Amino acid sequence: MTQNKNIFYILLTIAMVGWGASWVNVKVLSNYVNEYEMVFLRFGLASLSFIPILVYLKKSFKIDKKTLFLATLAAITNIAYMKYFFLGAKFGTAGLGGAFVTTLVPINTFLLMALFFGRKISSKDVLALFLGAFGVLMMLGVWTLGAEQVLTKYNLYFVLASLLWPILTIVSSKATKVAPLVFIFYMYAITTLLVALFFVDFSFLKTVSHEPVFLFNIACIAFAGTTFATSVYFVGIEKLGTNEVSSFIFLVPFFAIGLSAMFLGERIGLHVIIGTILTIIAVSMLNNIKFDIITVIKNRKKLK
Repeated sequence: MTQNKNIFYILLTIAMVGWGASWVNVKVLSNYVNEYEMVFLRFGLASLSFIPILVYLKKSFKIDKKTLFLATLAAITNIAYMKYFFLGAKFGTAGLGGAFVTTLVPINTFLLMALFFGRKISSKDVLALFLGAFGVLMMLGVWTLGAEQVLTKYNLYFVLASLLWPILTIVSSKATKVAPLVFIFYMYAITTLLVALFFVDFSFLKTVSHEPVFLFNIACIAFAGTTFATSVYFVGIEKLGTNEVSSFIFLVPFFAIGLSAMFLGERIGLHVIIGTILTIIAVSMLNNIKFDIITVIKNRKKLK
């Protein structure tokens, strides 16, 4: 059992690298394709690669009308999210986007649940929200930059992305009659179909680059950052539980920052790192998430 857990911890860490790297992948891909072409390639390839995984896991592909409607609604939201994800990374800083959006999403999810679904807000939650707000402002560097620099269009793209993902999460949570991975498969497939029907001019396939850099990044974001990462995350939830797996999400912004510095040469200020840490603390307080990674390391040392 301990060995299986350790394997899952390694796989989850690799999955978080994939999610963090997706910001770098998008930044690079923005030099070759537009946002809708990227969505078509990313989720088209991911949908196809999901099929053998679902067959291997013996998941049924059956889906009822309500779940199909929810998958369609989630797909529409996903397209909007990916649009601003793409534009933010293209015109802004991939490292900042990875840190900003990843940490702000759970805070916005909590606020939406409180505003529209009656989730109670305790005094601890209020403190966490203030801490999170302070962390977000620090990430944006409001004390060192002018209003024009803070309110740039790419920062607004990041804000919109961080608001759209919680809506996607809430919609997806209503699909309780199918396995999460099956729902995600249909969402990805419908996302691909919708952009193909309304947004993609397929003539781009004739001129799309065959450069190794383009092919490597589209493969990474489709297979590593989407299929592999999503599958490991949700299988991990089934095997280890939500709280234990959720703690790994906190690795994503740091991988996004580190990989952006490594491969894109981006300089991330100290204020971004401090702000990221503050928002992570706020998120852990809001969701009562324990840092199970640290606990595991301590337990392993005791066993030795």
